[in-house]
Amino acid sequence: DTMPVERHRELIAERTSWVATDHLDRPIAFLSAQIHGDALHIWEFAVRCDRQGSGIGRAMLKTAIGDARTRDLRAVTLTTFRDVGWNAPFYVKLGFRTLDAAEMEERLAEALRREARRGLPVEKRCAMRLVLL
Repeated sequence: DTMPVERHRELIAERTSWVATDHLDRPIAFLSAQIHGDALHIWEFAVRCDRQGSGIGRAMLKTAIGDARTRDLRAVTLTTFRDVGWNAPFYVKLGFRTLDAAEMEERLAEALRREARRGLPVEKRCAMRLVLL
């Protein structure tokens, strides 16, 4: 399932969404996030298939991380697939760490439970955090 348009509009109004466009101003990637306490949580992040591997996703993520730092947030969090190359392994390269159940805050545990109710395989999902210093 994807996030409803209304929710995207709310996050745009909160200034926690970013869109990358091509030279004709057509969208090629987006990242939608929300501030939760002292963390920026990434809800959705996608790069158009024909643009993947070109550095656009990395640049967008670095922009969101920079924004979180500017806002004096302490972390960036997300949930993702453990074993898909452009998911958890991609985030690890940028300093994110997979959280085990003992260190996971309730909001991330609940996000994983919601995903499971929507049919995503629990054993393939994880929560991750990048600590901002």
